[in-house]
Amino acid sequence: MRQSPEVHLVHLSKDKKLAGIMTEPLPALNVQKNIALKLIGSIMSQQLSVKVATVIYTRFLALYDGKEPNAQQILDTPPETLRSIGLSNAKVSYVHNVARFTVEEKLTDKKLLQMDDEEVIKYLTQIKGVGRWTVEMLLMFYLCREDVFAIDDLGLQQAMIKLYKLDNTDKKAFREKLLKISKKWSPYRTYASRYLWAWKDMKPTN
Repeated sequence: MRQSPEVHLVHLSKDKKLAGIMTEPLPALNVQKNIALKLIGSIMSQQLSVKVATVIYTRFLALYDGKEPNAQQILDTPPETLRSIGLSNAKVSYVHNVARFTVEEKLTDKKLLQMDDEEVIKYLTQIKGVGRWTVEMLLMFYLCREDVFAIDDLGLQQAMIKLYKLDNTDKKAFREKLLKISKKWSPYRTYASRYLWAWKDMKPTN
């Protein structure tokens, strides 16, 4: 990410509750190449454990001799071949949708890198099977955007309920509270989210 680490740490530490869980440095992220393929990988892994998702993605690459395929190669792969690696009919359709969009739109990494966050979300959610959350994860982890807050992420919601003692009975009021808290983190909401995920996933030491 572009900023030096001290900048986001100083800013986020103004939130005392968040500062209390920022105990370990976050692993560095780098802008990835072949973003369209990363989007396809994200679709494949939806609602699967990391272990199962890894197995399926390895099988997927094996269809192309272990190399990353281009969009046209994926589009030319018959649906039954993609089903044979463990993908559902819906996911096969979504994978082909992304590949088709990539070919028709002449989608390149450069094109996405030139867009701001909301432009990327609006552009990619045109594809059937690609939702806002999927694109937000892409922005955070592959395009390394620093100010993304995925409000619909269940893990993030659970972490914020726990840390800020929030009541989620009234969904509208709950979302407003999440937005109000996260606004204070801007322009470093991605870092805050990653700290919250890491904290939520930490195993008790006792």
